[in-house]
Amino acid sequence: MAGADMVLTADKRADFEDLLPVLANKLGGEGLINELCNGFQLLMDKDRGVITMESLKKNAAFLGLQDLSEDELVSMVKEGDIDRDGALNQMEFCVLMFRLSPELMQESRFWLEEALEEELKGYGF
Repeated sequence: MAGADMVLTADKRADFEDLLPVLANKLGGEGLINELCNGFQLLMDKDRGVITMESLKKNAAFLGLQDLSEDELVSMVKEGDIDRDGALNQMEFCVLMFRLSPELMQESRFWLEEALEEELKGYGF
């Protein structure tokens, strides 16, 4: 994950990053998105429909994040909070999960490039 706010150790980050590509290969794109949505549901504040610092601290163990410090959890929310409302909505959470996984980001770029090439071929380029 990029940014000065991120304080995850390399070991914790590597373990986390390795999980998403395995899930993507095993479940396919749609299955991975479903699993990310399930993860969001586990972590979110049920009343607000977003992941707050409180709901993340309370539910972090569901996703194996119980060993992260409060500073690391704060950094995670800050890193993913695109609209700066202090919480993560489902889209922000999914984007953050992809950003945590450079391998998936690389695959996503490849899929995007392939799709663009196909689209351009349709226009005669």
